[in-house]
Amino acid sequence: MRPRERRQGLVVVNTGEGKGKSSAALGMVFRAAGWGMKICVIQFIKGQWQTGEQKAAAKFDNIEWHNLGDGFTWDTKNPEQDIKTSREIWEFSKAKIRSGEFDMVLLDEINYCCGYNWISGGEIAQFIREEKPAWLHLLLTGRNAPPEVIELAHTVTEMTKIKHAFEQGIKAEQGIEF
Repeated sequence: MRPRERRQGLVVVNTGEGKGKSSAALGMVFRAAGWGMKICVIQFIKGQWQTGEQKAAAKFDNIEWHNLGDGFTWDTKNPEQDIKTSREIWEFSKAKIRSGEFDMVLLDEINYCCGYNWISGGEIAQFIREEKPAWLHLLLTGRNAPPEVIELAHTVTEMTKIKHAFEQGIKAEQGIEF
């Protein structure tokens, strides 16, 4: 594997209305883990329920997983708490990125926090420009990726929904949705 000092750390954004933003990022996480990279996954929105990805990550000693969100915030009863939690997770994320311990950090669903105006895109972009180690791969997922982050990212993918099983009355399926 290429040493850190010879690596170009990429900023990758997965956004859009379609399914697969986190799944695509987690594919990169598992690919990097397979190469022996040290990974940190930080989830901003998902609550404390178990996912298949989290169970799979537990089998790797080089993936550190933090599921820190309060749950699905579009159905929130306490927006002040959601803002507080998101700000705390952002501070935690910055510390992990600054630590130098990781080759890749996934900020799963952080873009939702920007869409809800809990964390500004400008703040995230400034942190990335000024403090992200040059060799660190940084993945950001979720709808409503802020334009400031899109502009500085190396790779941006917008997932487009054509149709979704939920619209047909099919609830989330284990192994597909979680």
